[in-house]
Amino acid sequence: MSEIRLFVTTTEADANHILDLMSFAFGEEDFAIATTEIDEKNDVWQASIYMMANEEAEVQLRFVELLAEAYPDLPVEREVIPDIDWIAKSLEGLTPVRAGRFLVHGSHDRDKVKPHDLAIEIDAGQAFGTGHHGTTAGCLEMIDSVVRARRPRNALDLGTGSGVLAIGVRKLAPVPVLATDIDPVAVRVAKENALTNGVPHGIDFRTAPGFHSTAFREHGPFDLIIANILARPLMKMAPQLVAYLAPGGSVILSGILASQRWKVIAAYNGAGVKHVRTIWRNGWVTLHLQ
Repeated sequence: MSEIRLFVTTTEADANHILDLMSFAFGEEDFAIATTEIDEKNDVWQASIYMMANEEAEVQLRFVELLAEAYPDLPVEREVIPDIDWIAKSLEGLTPVRAGRFLVHGSHDRDKVKPHDLAIEIDAGQAFGTGHHGTTAGCLEMIDSVVRARRPRNALDLGTGSGVLAIGVRKLAPVPVLATDIDPVAVRVAKENALTNGVPHGIDFRTAPGFHSTAFREHGPFDLIIANILARPLMKMAPQLVAYLAPGGSVILSGILASQRWKVIAAYNGAGVKHVRTIWRNGWVTLHLQ
C-alpha cells in the first residue's frame, strides 16, 4: 500500500506554527509530521503529514479543517511516496564495516564475523544506516567508547533510520532505548532489523516528528542521546535535546561535515554541554559532548 504525504508550502514561521497545530491535533496518533526547508534564501518551507493511502481521506479532511481558521487560503498539496527500494539498489554488494568492536555486515557476509565481534546484520533497505557511511560508522565507534567508559541507565537514538545505532547500544548494555524516526517506514524496518539481530526487547521504536511526541517525556531524561541527522537541524534543536539529557549524561552527534564542526560545538556549548572528543571519518565528524 502506498504512503501519502500531504503538505503546505509557506514560510518558516508559519510552517513551525502549523507543525504545532498538527502536533496538538495528531500528536497521540501514529502519523509522522515534519517541517522541511525548501529554499533558504527565499524562506520557503513545507509542513507535512505522512499516512498510508487508506487513511488519506480522513487525514486530509482533518488537515484542511485545522488550517481553515488561520490559513484559509493555503492549499494542501499531495505526494505519493514511491514504493521503490532505491537504497537497496544503490547499496547492493557492500562489504562489512568495522567500527570499534562492532562489525556491521549484510546477511551475505555472516561468515566474516569473528568470535569476539559485536555483529550487527543490516541489509541495504528502505532506511538510512548500514554502517558504511562515515557518520554511522563514527557513531558506532563513539558508542562503543562512551558506553564502555560509563554505562548509561537509558538511551535515546534520535532519527534511528535502520535502527543500527539503537541495536548497537543494546548489544553493548542491556539498558532501555527509545529509538525514534520521522518516517514510519524506517520505524518498521528498524523493528525488523532488531529482531534479525536478536534484540526482540528493550528498544521502543516510535514514529515521532520531533520533541513534540509524548515518547520523550515517557522515557526521558536520558543518560545517553545519539542523533545522527544533519548539522543545521542539530544546531536548531540543541536546547530541546539537552533539556532531555540527564545530569552528567552524554550526547553523541553526527551527520556533520568537518567544516561544520565548530558551529555545532558552539550551539551545544550554548545549551550547556561541553565537547569531549571528535572522531573523523571521510570528511564527516562524530562528536561526544557531556
